[in-house]
Amino acid sequence: MSAEEMTSNVEAIEAKAEKILKEARSKANEILIRANEEASKILSSKTSLAEIKAECEQIIDEAREEANKKVESAKEKASEIQTKVGSKSAKITKRIVSNITGAELG
Repeated sequence: MSAEEMTSNVEAIEAKAEKILKEARSKANEILIRANEEASKILSSKTSLAEIKAECEQIIDEAREEANKKVESAKEKASEIQTKVGSKSAKITKRIVSNITGAELG
């Protein structure tokens, strides 16, 4: 595999990690938007203010918890991908040095 192919593979992995994080952030934002919409509906209904506040807080807390889980999951996936990228980068560097100098690196 040439250095250009290896670099291309590393860039593809990095792009995938960015995509995963972007999707997680997008989902988290959607959840928070839905929570705010629900809170607005509750506030416009004719129920007691205490009930509204309690339900609003519960919805927001649940949305944040779900969003945090999705973001954490995406971070873990991105970290795994970055670890793979680092390993591949080290192998690429060793191969390039070996090709240029003729020396074999551990």
